[in-house]
Amino acid sequence: MIKTISKLVEVYGPSGHEDRVRNLIRGEIEHLADSVRVDALGNLIAIVNGDGTGRRVMLAAHMDEIGLIVTHVDEKGFLRFGRVGGVRAELCVGNRVRFESGTMGVIWVEKRDSPNTNPEFDHLYIDVGAKNRADCPIRVGDMAVFDRTFVVQGDRWTAKAMDDRIGCAVLIEVLRTIRRERISLAHTLQMVFSAQEEVGVRGATTAAYALEPEIGIAVDVTLTGDMPKAPTMAVDLGGGPAIKVKDAGLLAHPGLVQLMADRAKEAGIPCQYEVMPFGGTDAQAMQLTRSGSIAGAISIPCRYVHSASEMVDAQDVRSAVSLLTQCLKGPLAL
Repeated sequence: MIKTISKLVEVYGPSGHEDRVRNLIRGEIEHLADSVRVDALGNLIAIVNGDGTGRRVMLAAHMDEIGLIVTHVDEKGFLRFGRVGGVRAELCVGNRVRFESGTMGVIWVEKRDSPNTNPEFDHLYIDVGAKNRADCPIRVGDMAVFDRTFVVQGDRWTAKAMDDRIGCAVLIEVLRTIRRERISLAHTLQMVFSAQEEVGVRGATTAAYALEPEIGIAVDVTLTGDMPKAPTMAVDLGGGPAIKVKDAGLLAHPGLVQLMADRAKEAGIPCQYEVMPFGGTDAQAMQLTRSGSIAGAISIPCRYVHSASEMVDAQDVRSAVSLLTQCLKGPLAL
């Protein structure tokens, strides 16, 4: 699983440019599903047929990551930029970024009148080593992502784009588990590796419209409350996957929350409950599209979300695979 995660988190894939991520995932799952296709928005959709006695269950994890988009190239070849998704200006300074072409840049901040305040995007620029505008290999509209390698330190895994490549890795591992253990499914699984979640759950919305799931479960990351002066939150890194109860875009179906909790208890899988005052996942798209669906989410606790160094715990990831597999093996009478 580590090898798959390493490939997924290091590849380039901001919103709307998920091609390389999609190709990697397709290579991992094509032999595990009954059918695999790509829709017009760029979602990768894998179908595993059940025996016809269960429900249509859509599982979603998004392929895209936050990024930066170039808005101007000045006469000296320095780049001004905006954000694609929830990038924070103060977390950019000093970071390296990489463009689709492979060009590397460094983000820095110009001199300000009040240096003790957090910088705004208007204060930041990217230096790609160009001598002038004509020498610059980057153009307006080009996108970049943070450039970081995958690091393993015991059970703690750190990389850019854990949000939500770790969710994609969980879905891949669920498919592998179903095949390896020869699990006979009643439910039809609609595995969606979605596009453009970071800019408004767009991929999951179109996929849910086409697939009409009866039950929808997103696998994504969530914040933790276990860091110094962290926001008060009942989620710890290493405490197990978090069963989502609420975020800014979703009130999870109470029956699905209880079912997940029951399956976790039956299988001895540690779990936590997530209540987030902000944010959202693909679950809200599945809940509200067409006539709606029974929706919820399994969240991977993650420190430093939307930064260049997002950290997860290996046991949480493995437990998320086990919990989702347990849910799919049994009846979903909701």
